[in-house]
This record gives sequence, C-alpha cells and structure tokens, in this order.
Amino acid sequence: MNLPNKLTIFRIILVPVFLVLLLCPLGLPGSLNRYLALGVFIVASITDCLDGYIARRYNLVTDFGKFMDPLADKLLCCSAMIALIGIPDAVVSLPSVVVIIIIAREFLITGFRSIAAEKGIVIAASKWGKLKTISQMIMLILLILNLDIQVFKIITVVIMVLATALTIISAVDYILKNKDVLKG
Repeated sequence: MNLPNKLTIFRIILVPVFLVLLLCPLGLPGSLNRYLALGVFIVASITDCLDGYIARRYNLVTDFGKFMDPLADKLLCCSAMIALIGIPDAVVSLPSVVVIIIIAREFLITGFRSIAAEKGIVIAASKWGKLKTISQMIMLILLILNLDIQVFKIITVVIMVLATALTIISAVDYILKNKDVLKG
C-alpha cells in the first residue's frame, strides 16, 4: 500500500477520534475537547491535500485511492456537519438545510459517478468540486472553533453561504459536463 492510500486510511481512522473529542466531554477542562477535535479535523483535512498531491506528483494514483479518497472526504465532512447540528453552545448554528443540501449533493454525485463507472467513464474532480471541498472544510473549522466575536460570526456565515453555493454549483457543473453519462 502506497503513502497516499495510507494517508486516506489514516483520515478515515481520524473521523471517530474527531467525533469522540467533539461530542464527549471526557472530563477535560473548558473548551479543550473542542480544540483537540479541531486539531484532529485540521490534520485530517491536511491529509486530504497531501494524499492527492503525492499521488499525482509521484504517479501513485490507484483505483483504491480514486474510490476511497473522495469517500474519506465525505465521511469526514458529513460526520462533522451532522455532529455540529446539535451542538448546544454553538455561536453560529449550522442549519440542517445546509447539511441536507451538502449531503444530497454528495449522494447525487456519487450515484452519478457510479453510473459513469459502469460505462467505463471516470469523472475526475473538477475545480468546482475542489473549491466546494475547501470551502466546506473552512466552514467546518470555523464552526468547530466557535469564537464568540462579531466579525468571526459574520465570516462564518459568509463562508457557510459560500460553501452551500459552491456545493450547488459543483453539482450542476458535474452533471452538465457529463450529461452524456445519463443517455442510454
């Protein structure tokens, strides 16, 4: 197993660690759990950038990586969003409609990619898809950080709107660029 695939597996392993730190008090003082969860989320997010870069740079792209890397990203981001919906002390609440739009897009595009794969077509990540993922990760970092500062709250809401818009734009982009997949 090559390094990019190991990083992908590591990211998947970090998801339950992140969730335990975010959702379970563990007897730690103050917001320490939240900051530890944030650290784990940031490390997991960095592995997302690293595994793709290393795979492309050193020609280590594998079928396992093509399948598992986006799955690991979805697992990390969707788990974080679902967990954040119910956080009682949230300075900026994550509306369930935002989470529904994002998760619905993920199901839609995953299904779309599955249909394409059955036809022997590989749909690569687009720039819109990459921007969507980056904006979602920034949104989640800001929501986990949970700073009660007015300018921070405004930035968090703006990034949340941007992430939602990029989610919709990237879905439309995937479908329009690959509409032939639906023929026949």
